[in-house]
Amino acid sequence: MATWTTVAHRIHQRRGGPYDLSVVVVEGDDGLLVVDSGAEPAEGEEILADLRERFGKPVIGLVNTHAHFDHTFGNQVFGPGSATDAPIHGHAGIARHFERYEGPRLAAWRDDRGREPDRQWDEVRLVPPTHPVERMKQLDLGRLVVELHPQPRAHTDTDLVVLVPSERVWIVGDLVEESGPPIYGSGCYPLDWPRVLDSLVAEMRPGDLVVPGNGRVVDREFVARQAADLHTIARRLTEAHDAGFGAAEALAAHDHWPVPVAGLVGAVERAYAALDGLPLDEGSIEDA
Repeated sequence: MATWTTVAHRIHQRRGGPYDLSVVVVEGDDGLLVVDSGAEPAEGEEILADLRERFGKPVIGLVNTHAHFDHTFGNQVFGPGSATDAPIHGHAGIARHFERYEGPRLAAWRDDRGREPDRQWDEVRLVPPTHPVERMKQLDLGRLVVELHPQPRAHTDTDLVVLVPSERVWIVGDLVEESGPPIYGSGCYPLDWPRVLDSLVAEMRPGDLVVPGNGRVVDREFVARQAADLHTIARRLTEAHDAGFGAAEALAAHDHWPVPVAGLVGAVERAYAALDGLPLDEGSIEDA
């Protein structure tokens, strides 16, 4: 059962589904802007039904905070050809990320559903943004303006932050996690991620509210602490690489890490590839 929290005036967070996904609704006079669409079409339908019952206003836009499946596989419920037929805004790199990661992962599941037996992806169509965002963009929802800020590569190369300036609310997707550790999933950039969070913290003001991709609403100080943790991971991986350690040795070099060691396997691989000057744009079917 999804739970709702009013974050600020006309801004609401819906938490639910198997990933404790944050779906954020921003109410303008003209209608609703929805941020993220769920991990499968059925979840997208649940979100849409919830919106209709709770708000009774049209959805006039959808924003994807990044490309990963749990934030985008409900896009078809909201986008072109659907009953909602809303424009989809997202980082300009999402279509390419779909080709490299989500597409192969979906194809692998269709070939062998035992790989991820809990998925309900039979009806999934990959629907990238109809309105790719390459630089800061403003959306006027009717007496309420939101800003879309595409980010440098970090959690992925498709991260986008939504800022509601009048309320000082930041919607940051999986750049920040609260209900679990940061996830080094498909297309992550472990060495760049902490610097991106540093830049966001520098833009935030005391008292600003931050809605993470999963979990409760946090503040600027929480983001700063998470940035420090990611810096620790990046520094340790760089030092291990420079010392000639293999991936397993790198993780065994410290008794305590800011996140569970099992979640750092992808981080080591991606960090080492970056430090070796290897391309990081080859697709895979890693976990999001």
